[in-house]
Amino acid sequence: MELTVYLAGEIHSNWREELKEKAKSLKLPLHFVGPMENHDRSDFIGEEILGEQPNAIFRDEAASRINNFRTQILMQKSDIVIALFGEKYKQWNTAMDASAAITLGKPLIIIRPENLHHPLKELSNKANVTVETVNQAFKVLAYIFDEK
Repeated sequence: MELTVYLAGEIHSNWREELKEKAKSLKLPLHFVGPMENHDRSDFIGEEILGEQPNAIFRDEAASRINNFRTQILMQKSDIVIALFGEKYKQWNTAMDASAAITLGKPLIIIRPENLHHPLKELSNKANVTVETVNQAFKVLAYIFDEK
């Protein structure tokens, strides 16, 4: 059984690579997908596809539609969603993706530091599992395949 895991959350750190390497080292049958990690490509995909836009608002709108389309397709095809809420960056997209996962009925693991407990309490209450570290989230994934 291979599972597809959508990795929602900030794209500025290597947390996705950490998870992928752990899965690879244990030979877990996991396939990972997620948002476009090239920030510039994500921001300018609307103009890349549709051509130059009249201003920054239209550029953002065009990119948003295409990025949301990509996210919707990949999330719908996923078996599990992991949403990382870090401390350094604003987390609007992560919250939106976690909410979408809940709406789609996707099993959801939220990773958030303890100091974000209060602002994320309702979202955490709707998730299947909430943990504080990437390693804890990985252990939850690995447990799916534990036959001991």
